[in-house]
Amino acid sequence: MSERTVFRREMKLMGNRFEISVVAADEPWAMERIDAAVAEIQRIERLLTTYDEGSETNLINRNAGIAPVAVSRETFGLIERSIRISAVTQGAFDISYGSVDKRLWNFDQQMRQLPDKALARKMVRLINYRNILLDGAGSMVFLKEKGMRIGFGGIGKGYAAERAKGVMREMGVDSGVVNASGDLTAWGLQPDGRPWTIGIVRPDVKGEIFSYLNITNMALATSGNYEKFVMIGGKRYSHTIDPRTGLPVTGIKSVTIITPNAEIADAMATPVMIMGIKAGLYMINQMKDIEAVIIDDDDKIYTSDHIHFS
Repeated sequence: MSERTVFRREMKLMGNRFEISVVAADEPWAMERIDAAVAEIQRIERLLTTYDEGSETNLINRNAGIAPVAVSRETFGLIERSIRISAVTQGAFDISYGSVDKRLWNFDQQMRQLPDKALARKMVRLINYRNILLDGAGSMVFLKEKGMRIGFGGIGKGYAAERAKGVMREMGVDSGVVNASGDLTAWGLQPDGRPWTIGIVRPDVKGEIFSYLNITNMALATSGNYEKFVMIGGKRYSHTIDPRTGLPVTGIKSVTIITPNAEIADAMATPVMIMGIKAGLYMINQMKDIEAVIIDDDDKIYTSDHIHFS
């Protein structure tokens, strides 16, 4: 019998760099499973994208304030779960954030001043997960206010990673990693029988790892202010926008979430950043099977109750 090894493929999907790894003894067998994972991610992208006029997301947005839209059970389920996460995070996670457009924040390097606070307040008026109305009987979705828009940027990558893992596991892959630009899920063991080793990146220092985690059957997602930001008046403003104010969050450089499900990890990283260290960790500590690592603007590290760095 051939020795098991890790077969990897890297590609751009959903506008992000994905790397898919499979432990197997046979390369054609592994590549066939990676092909299936890629096809699944591409299918989800077509379903959720706002760049395709024919997507279900755009159909919902075009009919905001006009009429309910019938969608697939899959999209309906993702919206339903997103609304539950919004309730848990008191609106810090909200898929109707799409109502804030580039007139407010575009994060190109030409920005020289903060946007108008009155304009920010006006735009965030449309961000309200309570105005996403669902009818389970017909998988109908209705955005109550004209001008509302939903988007899956805060949960879509994690959902796609989780689905890609599911497809490969159904095809017999007992060990692998799906890494969606740092939002990843890992299951099984490496060929040498050890868990997967995952590095948490140090904010501000590209490629430098400040801590390693050994994980299996776990997911991890990081939200940070160190990759996309603008400097105004000597202060850094992150691309992470508080949906309650329309203004960027400050005080935290990065949040890493560790939990068994990649969709949940993806969806919870940004809300903790928005809520702040104290409120964010308090929320995480009330929840089962989820942990957080926070790095503040002064590089101080905070962790939830069950994480201990040596």
